[in-house]
Amino acid sequence: MYHAVATDPNDATRDLSVTPEAFAEQMAVLADRGLTPITTTELAACWRSGGALPGRPVLITFDDGYEGVHRHALPVLAKHGFPATLFVSTGWIQGPYDTGGGLDTMLDWDQVRELAAAGVEIGGHSHSHPQLDQVSDATLRFELIHCKEIVADQLGTVPASFAYPYGYSSRRVRQAVRETGYAQALAVGNGLARRAQGPYALRRVTVRRSTGTDEFERVVEGRAIARTFARDRALTKGYAVVRRTRQARRLVSRLGA
Repeated sequence: MYHAVATDPNDATRDLSVTPEAFAEQMAVLADRGLTPITTTELAACWRSGGALPGRPVLITFDDGYEGVHRHALPVLAKHGFPATLFVSTGWIQGPYDTGGGLDTMLDWDQVRELAAAGVEIGGHSHSHPQLDQVSDATLRFELIHCKEIVADQLGTVPASFAYPYGYSSRRVRQAVRETGYAQALAVGNGLARRAQGPYALRRVTVRRSTGTDEFERVVEGRAIARTFARDRALTKGYAVVRRTRQARRLVSRLGA
């Protein structure tokens, strides 16, 4: 899971960014080790049909829609012939639906179309990037449907895949994603994706600015993942308790009103 690919990102995106040089080196690792990148839709289709996956499959995904995905990542992907999946927050993409919420320089729709034409699957990532498990049913459905409609309008194809903003979901959110027509969805979880997770809770591992080549190699080989992401998982569990408490308080408040 990538976010920004940038030489000089701002403070808001720095930790979850990678340099163009690091991204190029990481893609070379995938090529040298014989991994086969596929799209999210291809993975889900194989698992649903029981069809065979290619040897050593891997997903390369980007969240949010930062401009560096087009400027820096696309040439590297094209060099290796790698497909990928980009999950766009439609209200952050420059153009007619831009809400101004983007955290750094974002893609515009011409660039998104060029990425799609180059073999990058375009998926949904909500419209305004909220914590979907904390919003009302009406807002949740608006975020999912509006995102889907904008992508379909701009690209001429309906997005089949979705990624949860911040990785946060719940049974209610996953059900809404299914009901609004997305065929599969990715979380974070910092673990390997497995069929047992189901098509709406597939895990990914985070690549960030501090990810060195040795760590990247271990992760793509599936080694020492629990140890590598132990701190992330502990923080996620702790914050999940906080968020559930907040959600319960809001529910009680609405019922009381």
